[in-house]
Amino acid sequence: MKRLFTLLAALLLIVSCTSDRNKYLKVYNWGDYIDESLIGEFEQWYYEQTGEEVKIIYQTFDINETMLSKIEKGEEDFDVVCPSDYIIERMLRDDMLLPIDRDFGDTPNYIDDNIAPYIRECFDKIDGSGKNANDYSVGYMWGTAGILYNKKYVAEEDLGTWDIIRNSKYANKIFIKDAPRDVYCSVLIYLKQDDLKEGKITLEELMYDSSDASIEAVENYMKDVKNLVAGWEADFGKDQMTQERGWINLTWSGDAVWAIEEAKAMGVELDYYVPYEGSSVWFDGWVIPKYAKNVKAAKYFINFLCMPENAVRNMDVIGYVSAIGSDSVLEAIEDEEYEPLDLRYFFGPEADSVRANPVLYPDQSVIDRCEMMHDWGDETPKLISMWSRVKGNESSNVVTIVIICVFAVLLVIFALRRSISKSRRGSSNKKGKKPVRK
Repeated sequence: MKRLFTLLAALLLIVSCTSDRNKYLKVYNWGDYIDESLIGEFEQWYYEQTGEEVKIIYQTFDINETMLSKIEKGEEDFDVVCPSDYIIERMLRDDMLLPIDRDFGDTPNYIDDNIAPYIRECFDKIDGSGKNANDYSVGYMWGTAGILYNKKYVAEEDLGTWDIIRNSKYANKIFIKDAPRDVYCSVLIYLKQDDLKEGKITLEELMYDSSDASIEAVENYMKDVKNLVAGWEADFGKDQMTQERGWINLTWSGDAVWAIEEAKAMGVELDYYVPYEGSSVWFDGWVIPKYAKNVKAAKYFINFLCMPENAVRNMDVIGYVSAIGSDSVLEAIEDEEYEPLDLRYFFGPEADSVRANPVLYPDQSVIDRCEMMHDWGDETPKLISMWSRVKGNESSNVVTIVIICVFAVLLVIFALRRSISKSRRGSSNKKGKKPVRK
């Protein structure tokens, strides 16, 4: 019901803003990916900074490609959007983004002052066909891909590797994130271990590998895994883990943090690791599409979210790690419960021994074996086709269609029989029932 009211409110705002568009800011973000109280606070803050009123029209998506298709057509005039790294790469190459101006008048530039150096370095690696992603996008949240596991049921000697998802001891207790790019890169890293160790290829080069040979190798591996998988999940894997219906989950660090905390309250002990073979890091960032109508408010919104106190609030609410690497964020994440970590790559030279959650903030030694993923461009359909074959979508679709058809036929037969039965009962009543006379 809440979502319905939110949608109706958004539709009313859309209708009302057509005549005075510069008073509205259209934000398109992932679902459950912000402290929603910040939305109203931004509207007040923006007025204080500029003397101008603005009302946010906030809409959400759950798949990058859904968001991208709307913007590619030019039919949606979103002002600020939060795509993932490889989509930012694609949008830059297709000239779909505006550069983000850092002139905020008397308002501080929280973007350049607070984005962590590691995030900047990673965004420098985004292939924008000559455009630097740091000029067109601002990091928001980031994390790793790894393995969430149940400490009660998973043997210690089986930990540390990606190959745990192929271990028959855990058949029907394994959940795999329904994210072809993440799974492909993870498995490929495992399969190419010898080449990586021998220096025949670097991890960064491997993240661009879309060769037919590599796709086939990953497909064959995943077809072995398929027989052990209890489910391919987009979001429900963490719930399955907290309820002990799953013991192993190939997932993202943010989901792992949520699951670990929820499970702890239920007396279930979960943990997470980034495999020693290597892994991928992912990033989501704010961009301003070229069809944006309120560019000024869009850049102020991005700047507002880069304020350290707002970054901390977002992290507390959604469970993911902000791209902000300020001293105040460092202070907020310290917790004596954890062992010291080398986080200099993120917070600077003073952060060589920080007690923080290693799932959220991996140690330097873990980051050294991680690399960011890239867009495949015209090769992307090959990845999608491979993933469909792995999951058995084609055959399952046929089975589903057959089941639906059989069910439909049965419903028709049932309806006909019921209709005939009703007709017979009605005829009998008309003939046999005597009228009541008053």
